Amino acid sequence: MEHVNHNFDSVLRDSIATKHQLLNDAATMSKVSFVAEAMLMCYQQGNKVIFAGNGGSAADAQHLAAEFVSRFDFDRPGLPSLSLATDTSMLTAIGNDYGYEKLFARQLAAQARPGDIFVGITTSGRSKNVLAAFEVAASMGVKTVGLCGASGIAGVSVDFEIRVPSTNTARIQECHIVIGHYWCGFVERQYFRPDNAQ
Repeated sequence: MEHVNHNFDSVLRDSIATKHQLLNDAATMSKVSFVAEAMLMCYQQGNKVIFAGNGGSAADAQHLAAEFVSRFDFDRPGLPSLSLATDTSMLTAIGNDYGYEKLFARQLAAQARPGDIFVGITTSGRSKNVLAAFEVAASMGVKTVGLCGASGIAGVSVDFEIRVPSTNTARIQECHIVIGHYWCGFVERQYFRPDNAQ
């Protein structure tokens, strides 16, 4: 039992250390805040936020879209948001007919409108279907946010690149969900309770 506890202690310390590195990265912290403001403006203008990712990042995409549509800290009307990683019929149809690399780009082309925000989540920064979606989003007037790890987004430009200072997939994902929760909470408070927002 002591060995198990020691291993968990190490994991927890490593997770906390990564978050401390993120906290001390002024440029990235500024980008996170800027994206929160951009999301608020997106909703104020009647647009939506769209998420996509693979594996654990697909779960994060689904999780964050649900926070906007349902609720985060308090009851309020839903805010429009989509995850492109949840509809099995859509995923298998596009994967079969066009290939896995087109999985998100095809959906984005159909669902997004100018003024929307697309958040592509890729811990490696190299997920081909996310990169393809960034290119489609840019061509449509959709703002792009890349949630990634220390290596950054490979080969395509995004409007906002949020790099978590780690190369460990689990540590990156843990920070991604903290960042996403911040965005949800900020938008919810500012949009529905601006007089009480902090």
